Amino acid sequence: MLTRPLETTGLAAAFTFEGHRLCYTEFGTGDQVVVLAHGLMFTRRMHAPLARRLAADGFRVITLDLLGHGDSDRPRESWHYSIPAFGDQVVALLDHLDVGRAVVGGTSLGANVALEVAVKAPERLRGIVVEMPVLDNAIVAGLLAFTPLLFAARFVPFGVQAVAKVAGLVPQGSQWVDVVTDTLDQRPASMAALLHGVFFGRIAPPRSVRGRIEVPALVIGHQRDPIHPFGDADTLAADLPHAEFVQARSPVELRFDPQRLTAAILDFVRRCYRS
Repeated sequence: MLTRPLETTGLAAAFTFEGHRLCYTEFGTGDQVVVLAHGLMFTRRMHAPLARRLAADGFRVITLDLLGHGDSDRPRESWHYSIPAFGDQVVALLDHLDVGRAVVGGTSLGANVALEVAVKAPERLRGIVVEMPVLDNAIVAGLLAFTPLLFAARFVPFGVQAVAKVAGLVPQGSQWVDVVTDTLDQRPASMAALLHGVFFGRIAPPRSVRGRIEVPALVIGHQRDPIHPFGDADTLAADLPHAEFVQARSPVELRFDPQRLTAAILDFVRRCYRS
């Protein structure tokens, strides 16, 4: 049973992958499928507005809680967590749903996961949507930002537990308040394992491999964010043979002023299913 109701317009479900339970929500129906992956320590709830909009346009959209996030299982061993492993989980979701090919998109961590799927199983893709990828230029900033969280989870676990307890007291019902409280609802040992596994593993396919990704791609980047530097997104768009690039006005445009970027994503997904 899920820990709390996640959507009033989507169907929440789960499947088992390598002995662990992974939760997802489906919006819409049909055989034109889009899978959306969240950012690090976020949950599938962050993509609910985009999922609803795509579903309203006739697509079947699945938002997935990757291992260690949201309502999915959260093992305490770091070896369970890596970007390539998350890519395997997306492919397993397609297998579970008996979906042959889909558009896979994601933000930050989820963007890198989409790239991994494009490397591992390009035959399962119609296209990828890569928002705010974390590549070579972001490594130092990412380590600076997340190392204190790893330290807190390892050595000050009561602090992480206290924050989670306070977050659990916040009333549910507002999209972005719920996203924030979901993100703060962490378990120290699992959080430490997740951060350790992600940052000490392969962050993204190397540039030599990215250049061989043949699936259509929509890359979204923005400026003034050291964890998701514009140079990473711009370089990625140049690396990918069949990429289009859209510059966001800010890191939160798709969340708080979504019309322009949502229209670009819709147009891209439609074209992926026409080809």
